[in-house]
Amino acid sequence: MTGGGDQCEIETHVLIFPCPAQGHVNCMLQLAELLLLSNIHVTFLNTDHVHRRLLRFADINSRLAAYPTLHFETISDGIPADDPRCGDSIGQQIKQVDLTALPQLKKICMEASGKPRFSCIIGDGIFGRLTNQLGQELGIPVVHFRTISACCFWACFCAPRLIESNELPIREEEEDLDRMITSIPGMENLVRCRDLPSFFRRSHKRPIPLESIVFETHQSLRAQALILNTFEDLEGPILSQIRNLFPRLYTLGPLHALLTARKASKTASSEEKPPPSFANSLWEIDRTCMTWLDAQPPKSVIYVSFGSNSTMSRDELMEIWYGLVNSKKRFVWVVRPDMVAEQEGKDLPSELVQGTTERGCMVGWAPQQEVLEHVAVGGFMTHSGWNSTLEGVVAGVPMICWPYFGDQQINSRYVSEVWKLGLDMKDTCDRKIVEKMVNDLMVERREEFQKSTDAMAAGAKASVTDGGSSYSDFDSFIEYLKSLGAGSRN
Repeated sequence: MTGGGDQCEIETHVLIFPCPAQGHVNCMLQLAELLLLSNIHVTFLNTDHVHRRLLRFADINSRLAAYPTLHFETISDGIPADDPRCGDSIGQQIKQVDLTALPQLKKICMEASGKPRFSCIIGDGIFGRLTNQLGQELGIPVVHFRTISACCFWACFCAPRLIESNELPIREEEEDLDRMITSIPGMENLVRCRDLPSFFRRSHKRPIPLESIVFETHQSLRAQALILNTFEDLEGPILSQIRNLFPRLYTLGPLHALLTARKASKTASSEEKPPPSFANSLWEIDRTCMTWLDAQPPKSVIYVSFGSNSTMSRDELMEIWYGLVNSKKRFVWVVRPDMVAEQEGKDLPSELVQGTTERGCMVGWAPQQEVLEHVAVGGFMTHSGWNSTLEGVVAGVPMICWPYFGDQQINSRYVSEVWKLGLDMKDTCDRKIVEKMVNDLMVERREEFQKSTDAMAAGAKASVTDGGSSYSDFDSFIEYLKSLGAGSRN
């Protein structure tokens, strides 16, 4: 065990076990820090590969020094060490962990005496069966944390209902993907076939089969509680549906904003120094974009990032690039080293090079929260991952959504049609459409979108301040965890 301080007796000791992917690790590290601020002892479990990347890019040693009751443990993911684990392989990584992790987890959870030493396991819901089995065999309560949106969780949960009503499977070769889905309670006549999570489409990017997703989603019914990274003003109607089946539901989002608010509150109520901030990145952050942004006018830049797992073809890259340059708007674009296939052998057109030199800044990875909150940023082109969506919401930045897989398809639908925070560009990649949407977002419909995003940002911030829905839910969750800690000693 890697520890950050004395082994003092702590009433409540929680094991946190995320899926080995950037978005999952990021928000579960945020949850871990919130628990540490509330005097909960946390052991954070990573795969060896993820932990090595955190050691390189996330300043683990400083984090351990700041939080003496934080520890890290690691397990093998069952994949050779030299495997690159690129974005498209996430399904295989999840499968291998699911197949190989249980004996390793049991070893970590057992004292030398053979008794459990954790009062609770907070497991990533994508490993629902695995964490339920671990908890059952060792007699440890299990809480599931789903890092996706509530609307995605509910759509996946309701998949059997869609099959019974003959709305699934989607026959893409035979039917219009704009057919409305009518059998998901709370989403009637809102979601089209193309807006369902990508797992629902046979031909789409499906790192995990729909059957597995539905099975793991229903496993959460066996957990003692369910955590979602969302808030009432954003997904209230869907949360009401979920609560009918999950009475112990804690909505703690946006987690990054709740963490900021709790740190500020802790500092205000004591003479202690404010707790430090930590990057939760598995990639090396390039801060040159911040210096570049400092030199740009307010609301003049569109920030472009498609997350940590999305990949694209060279043709798609060129269409988006041409659209950005032809829009004549300033842009910061995150292009990961492993994001684009077919990178070799073709020179870039001179007009793209010139347009980027004049108005653009490209980096391999960026400090996204800081970028979105920068005064120069007026728009966000995103893959609609849930962390990115929430960060855009809190920053009050309108979005252009180009979803890749998973929950991103349904997130983008809600951004454009329910919350009115931006535009949905799914299932297309054309330079003229990109150019038009950038100009619509940044110029033509700017006031319309800014009004909606400002209102939702205010709601997000209200939810994480004293008396807000997420703030109160977090207090209730801490009480629940401490009751488990007290029970584990009896």
